[in-house]
Amino acid sequence: MECGRSKGPSFWLAVPALAFFALFALLPLGGVAVLSFMEWDGLGTPRWAGTSIWIDTVTDPATREALGRTVVFVVVSFLFQAPVALLLGVFTAGRQRYRAAFAVLYFLPLLFSSAAIGIVFRSLLDPNFGLSRAFSPGTLSTNWLGDPDLALYAVIFVVGWCFVPFHALLYQAGVRQIPASLYEAATLDGAGRWQQFRWVTLPQLRYTIVTSSTLMLVGSLTYFDLVFVLTGGGPGDATRILPLDMYLTGFRSYQMGPASVIAVILVAIGLALSLFLSRVSGSSRMQSQQAGAA
Repeated sequence: MECGRSKGPSFWLAVPALAFFALFALLPLGGVAVLSFMEWDGLGTPRWAGTSIWIDTVTDPATREALGRTVVFVVVSFLFQAPVALLLGVFTAGRQRYRAAFAVLYFLPLLFSSAAIGIVFRSLLDPNFGLSRAFSPGTLSTNWLGDPDLALYAVIFVVGWCFVPFHALLYQAGVRQIPASLYEAATLDGAGRWQQFRWVTLPQLRYTIVTSSTLMLVGSLTYFDLVFVLTGGGPGDATRILPLDMYLTGFRSYQMGPASVIAVILVAIGLALSLFLSRVSGSSRMQSQQAGAA
């Protein structure tokens, strides 16, 4: 018997993945962090400016407003996507053929590019020749993307339409892993559909909910292409969230330093959200939920 021999896969098996992660994630992130202390227009020679760029960017009212819009975007997007994805995932997990047909339709947005979806919805929501022309005037004739009070929520709806299928797919897979014996036992105890969902399905989907919620919240900090194609940040600055603000600051105003500050802020918020969800949910101590189910 060999003593001191480690169990499990060797650390060296992870070296290629760690090397790629360091090369394509950590190294660029370090470069952005350094650039956040410099003045650079993207063409000339970067000049060291110290913490003044951070102070100016963080105290800039435009950045604070963009941060506030980003918080609203993340929260409302989560409140919209989470329940819809959960219900669709549970519904499509059934073995009936009609549910499989619905699942195909629900998952179609995953096959389309964000730019194409943005162009289509921009046309559909146009009050001059969009849905309002196909149906009688009324709610559909509202200028959803042109009203500063409605534009952000219209963008959130389009983002949800685009990404709900991905999270529904996670829930579908999670539901299909739940042992049928649990539902059979609940049926024998007199539990109805709602009680089975409340006391069997939801507890068994706990870690799927944590994973989906983490991807949903952190992913909301990276939405750029859809917002850019739909509104470009307008009308005014009504939909100028931090990811778009970073792009416009860096590649429209040619201020790479402040844009890098915004990028670092986004990374910090994403890491904080991930660590918070991991700590609160106890996902770092995940155990099998099917223990004793056989």
